[in-house]
Amino acid sequence: MHRFAQDPAHLALLAGDGVAGFRDGSPARFSDPWGIAVAADGRVFVADAGDNDRIRVIDRTGRSETFSGSVSGLADGPAGVGRFDTPSGLAIDTDGTLYVADTGNDAIRRIDPKGAVTTIAGGHGPGDRDGAGHDARFNGPLGVAVDGHGNVYVADTYNHRIRRIDASGTVTTIAGGAPGYQDGAATQARFDTPCSLAIGPDGSIWVADTRNRAIRRIAPDGTVSTLAQSSREDDDAPLRRPLGIVADADAVYVTEAVHGRVLRYGYDGTLRVLTGEEGNQAMRQPASLAFDGNRLVVTDAASARIYRVDDAPAPALPAPMGPAPDAPLPVTEGRWPIAPQDAWHEIVGVLGEVRGNDKGESRDHLHGGLDVRADVGDEVHAIADGKVSDPLSTWGFGKLNEGLAIDRIDYIHMRVGRNARGQSLDPKRFVILAGDDGKPERVQVRRGTRFHAGEVLGTVNAMAHTHLSLTGNVANRNAFSLGFTGFVDHIPPTIDAVELRDAAGTVLRTKVANRLIVPRNAGGIQIAVEAWDQVDGNLARRRLGLYAIGYQVLAADGTPLPAFGAARMNIVFDVLPEDDDAARVIYAPDSGETVHGSARTRFIYAATHVLRHGDVGDGAWDASVFPPGDYLIRIVASDWSGNLAERRRDVAITLR
Repeated sequence: MHRFAQDPAHLALLAGDGVAGFRDGSPARFSDPWGIAVAADGRVFVADAGDNDRIRVIDRTGRSETFSGSVSGLADGPAGVGRFDTPSGLAIDTDGTLYVADTGNDAIRRIDPKGAVTTIAGGHGPGDRDGAGHDARFNGPLGVAVDGHGNVYVADTYNHRIRRIDASGTVTTIAGGAPGYQDGAATQARFDTPCSLAIGPDGSIWVADTRNRAIRRIAPDGTVSTLAQSSREDDDAPLRRPLGIVADADAVYVTEAVHGRVLRYGYDGTLRVLTGEEGNQAMRQPASLAFDGNRLVVTDAASARIYRVDDAPAPALPAPMGPAPDAPLPVTEGRWPIAPQDAWHEIVGVLGEVRGNDKGESRDHLHGGLDVRADVGDEVHAIADGKVSDPLSTWGFGKLNEGLAIDRIDYIHMRVGRNARGQSLDPKRFVILAGDDGKPERVQVRRGTRFHAGEVLGTVNAMAHTHLSLTGNVANRNAFSLGFTGFVDHIPPTIDAVELRDAAGTVLRTKVANRLIVPRNAGGIQIAVEAWDQVDGNLARRRLGLYAIGYQVLAADGTPLPAFGAARMNIVFDVLPEDDDAARVIYAPDSGETVHGSARTRFIYAATHVLRHGDVGDGAWDASVFPPGDYLIRIVASDWSGNLAERRRDVAITLR
């Protein structure tokens, strides 16, 4: 069957409104939609994990209902009695029977066409054992597939193995063992956190080998090879986090979570980007996909949406993408990540501050969250209840950026799951894995792991602060919006300097009678403002970034002009932009860390450029629309609490 003749294909919304939650009907709501499968009659089944832990079904009209499952747990029985814990991968056979990789229960479940649930293997806690189904053990399986002979294949994710359950219920390991990367015979091959698998028409097993950034093939004779792989050092590589995979006679189709794309790899290795190359079609966390006739359906777990992938003519209005802007925030009750959680701590970094790198670029990226000062070795506490969604929920072991993602909050700059001596705080939830050299290499925290507010997540590393970022269904929003007990800010921002520059970037310096001369025909005028902020309790040397900045053109006596009745608040850090060039648009040259690692960061805002709701773009003040005469440029610089800068905010100008 020929698929996707047109490049690129486009996404069409099937279900979900971008708010993580539970609601049957239309529009439906999903919590963590992961696995997906399509029945012969066109119904679409979704494994909805998160707080829902149900199997949902979407009919051809887009209406959703619960097919099986109720509250979280482990129970077999009729549709309303069966229970799941973080159902992930889904597969369906020709009889309409569903198979579920029930990650949190370490089990493979079967659901008959009426919704009745049976456990066919595992379900007795994590482990690694072949044998009869009731004796077998899995460790957080995420992927499942079924062939035409009744064999069920499992991506046993945290055992780093590929397993088979035959028609008699016996479990055997096909390939894999210790985490790593190696091709060759099945007994020698190694995988690292495989999250999905698919059966090709020739009987080959195709594996999304997630942590290896690879697409692997297990041939019918058991030989393992690699179709495609990306380097860990290449942040722009197309295959940084493959999660889902399906296969047909011509190609494998893969969901890639870092760039939010659906990829097609021909069996000769040729790559096509089906969706997501254009920013307005990039998903937040595409998890799984399935064939639907000559099209695909795909889940976007973090956005709580399900899409069709189609190459028919695109509609005039693109499908809504990403989380809904009003998706509810995590319930933190004002907690801080450092003890005492109900008392004030110093804020030492805010969202949107410019940061440099070690390659000489002073405007490399934007700071993505909120920094709370702490002493090295202090315990980091969860500020909200949460459940891990990401199969690779930890990163940066032993590095300054080490962190952990729990539900919608990232906790960064800590020894994840370890005390100051490097010992695991909870070996069941924080599993320290060794590398081939026998030394600790990473901390493994499984998808589906639950944490409660107040629990210890790790200890502060040498950064001497904890960084909080919002992610998942509330990704990139300002963490100040969570609210923190005892936080007050009465200190207005400080403006150090204001410069006007012509279209060529030349600073205007000529003054007459203390008024800056601005040529009306100088092209678009740029306004650069060096400013910074503090909050109550900051050390005197502390410099924080602003929340918002803009400008207003006033009459010479300070009264508003008809065309400028209100300030143009061009830059607002309510949502962090994802544009790689955003730091160089929002901040003027000489901003940032002029020497990497320096104690002082300069914030010089390009106040005529635009950042609103995460969208960034160039801008300028068109002085030519004003008649010659005297005016006042007023800078409006605000912090999160609404304090406004007063000193040095006005620039007297004469337009000529």
